[in-house]
Amino acid sequence: MPDQPPSERFKTDAPHLPGVSARAVHSQPGLKPVRLIGSLAALVFSLVIVRWLMLPKAPAAPPVAPTPQIEVPAPAPDANAALPHATESEPSIAGLEEMVAPWALLVRLPNGSASQPASYWAFSLTAPFGNCRLEYVTDLEKLRADYGFRGAKHPMVGNPCSRTVYDPLKMMNIPGSVWVRGAIVQGSDLRPPLGIELEIRDKQILAARME
Repeated sequence: MPDQPPSERFKTDAPHLPGVSARAVHSQPGLKPVRLIGSLAALVFSLVIVRWLMLPKAPAAPPVAPTPQIEVPAPAPDANAALPHATESEPSIAGLEEMVAPWALLVRLPNGSASQPASYWAFSLTAPFGNCRLEYVTDLEKLRADYGFRGAKHPMVGNPCSRTVYDPLKMMNIPGSVWVRGAIVQGSDLRPPLGIELEIRDKQILAARME
């Protein structure tokens, strides 16, 4: 055997496989560490994303209902506020032009003596809590036709705006435990007409004060 260098003397020959060249056997590179680390990082990142997607989501907060509000009804209007009031600085309660038309009515009741104030009923012709003008209806047929009130046997007082009928012979208890004349027998008005207190002096009927 010819002389060979020491490095070549102990070198083993690769086995020869049919159909595979020796260059192909030595050309296969090994798996690089950098590529292995990148694959592992991508796998870990994918696992984290899948785990995050599988986490249960917190339920949405229910909508907050609006705070309930209580409507407070407005107080009933004061009937006395619409009445004329005289003071020391303003003693006038009405002008002459305002008193051309009668503002009150005096009714003689069928019972009692003519010399007693209780035998009369005086009241304002302006409807309480409104501007309608009341009327004293002596025609019973008008009460049936215009007001639809068929139980009248004597004259009544009517409010043509609300079709309310007041009975001069009946009393009505209003708030404050006060009895007033002219009870409501039909309609939606809140109270009878505003009464006027009477006095009789020397055969004269005087208006003492108004409700």
